[in-house]
Amino acid sequence: MANLTAVTAFLLRGFSAVPELQLLSTATFLLIYLATVLGNITIVAAVTHDARLHTPMYFFLKHLSLVDICSVSTTLPRALVATMLGSREISLCACASQLFAFVCLGSTECFLITSMAFDRCLAIYKPLVYTAIMRPQTCISLVAVAWGSGLLFSAFHTANTFSLPFCGPNVIEHFCDIPPLMRLACANADAHEAAGSTASGCIIMSCFALTVLSYVRIVATVFQIHSTAGRWKVFSTCSSHLATVLLFYGTGSSAYMQPAASYSPMQGRVAAVFYSVLTPTLNPLIYSLRNKDMKGALKKLYLQVPF
Repeated sequence: MANLTAVTAFLLRGFSAVPELQLLSTATFLLIYLATVLGNITIVAAVTHDARLHTPMYFFLKHLSLVDICSVSTTLPRALVATMLGSREISLCACASQLFAFVCLGSTECFLITSMAFDRCLAIYKPLVYTAIMRPQTCISLVAVAWGSGLLFSAFHTANTFSLPFCGPNVIEHFCDIPPLMRLACANADAHEAAGSTASGCIIMSCFALTVLSYVRIVATVFQIHSTAGRWKVFSTCSSHLATVLLFYGTGSSAYMQPAASYSPMQGRVAAVFYSVLTPTLNPLIYSLRNKDMKGALKKLYLQVPF
């Protein structure tokens, strides 16, 4: 077997390899990053300071916004530096840390979205016992389970990915993520890919199934209401969450439901942008544009900000 040199660092390609487009892409993604962070911080501040929003639904939303802030900050700043300054090198340890953080935050978001679906289902299907079940201790426990499960899930994927040998090439299309790293391994990654897919399938499909079952119960309950106005009023309380569910699973499936053998760099880059950037950016808009309570809290918050 030929002598192979172990890779000690990777090179991030950045947003664009075309010099003429680097400035435009950098400016665009910088604005998106600032808007995403500002939007999610605003959601956190509004939920924290408005007593009317101290309910389980907004408690979960606040943590979802915190996850989105951390998630987009894990990937975008490093990619912006790689594009603007040409500082593309990222060490093996830093790459593993980025992968760990990104997978942890993504899986935590998955668990939080499932908890929010359970909350909406219980509020609509069992309103008389909702307050008794969704106590502050229950909400804190669900969030703790989400974070703990995300850490364990991420630890497995990081160990599973970086137990592979890397000996070149070492150019990563966007950021340190499982599909592009599996593609760069200089050993057969089929067993590692199968183990990762099995673990991901069990966790993600379980969360997805619980979310779908929650909405089946919600829809069944809504159709038992005779008036159209009443149906819409009840369903509107979970419409924002439903939009988040569709956005999260839609972008996630495009990014990860493909084997490493058929991985396309361009397709991977587009999918990564949609999953890692679009979801955190749109979540604040989804929950603020069609939610009267959130609109009121945001107006109240803006009036308190000194200019």
